[in-house]
Amino acid sequence: MTKTRLEAFSDAVVAIIITIMVLDFRVPETDDREALVTIAPTFLMYVLSFVFLAIYWNNHHHLLHATARVSGGILWANMHLLFWLSLIPFTTAWVGESELAPLPTAVYGAVLLLAAIAYWILVNTIIAREGPESRLRAAIGSDVKGKLSIVIYATAIPLAFVHPVIAGALYITVAAIWLCPDPRIERRVNAERT
Repeated sequence: MTKTRLEAFSDAVVAIIITIMVLDFRVPETDDREALVTIAPTFLMYVLSFVFLAIYWNNHHHLLHATARVSGGILWANMHLLFWLSLIPFTTAWVGESELAPLPTAVYGAVLLLAAIAYWILVNTIIAREGPESRLRAAIGSDVKGKLSIVIYATAIPLAFVHPVIAGALYITVAAIWLCPDPRIERRVNAERT
């Protein structure tokens, strides 16, 4: 099977997830500045979640660009990732409306953790399919950023019950780590072309 259908389907799902998130905004009841202040937590959570989805979409694009062919295992690993990403609108709205309450903040982190694990599974499923000498394996290397992200999420979840702002800061830290595009795969593919 070629990867074109997998790319198109994944792109569509991410676009729908982003659309669902923005549709979850409630119009302020009044037209003054205080009305904007009341929706600020929801808006900030939307921004953070949008950044996470953009990071996943960007890295997913590079990941599939380095993949020659897909298998059934890769399809299921990809669906696993999309499942966790599809829960981001729900957790984003919950955290925003609860104004960073501990349980919603922890659940948000759990979804981010499970999405990160699902992405790690997808990467390793592709590497297993393409072999240890594949360009993806060479590009990923020891995957310090991926492993560090999982550790930070796992640390942030219980800290949400200590102080949700600490957990939120850790979630932002992961986004900052990944915000700069991960050039490993792109560099490897471009080097092979030249």
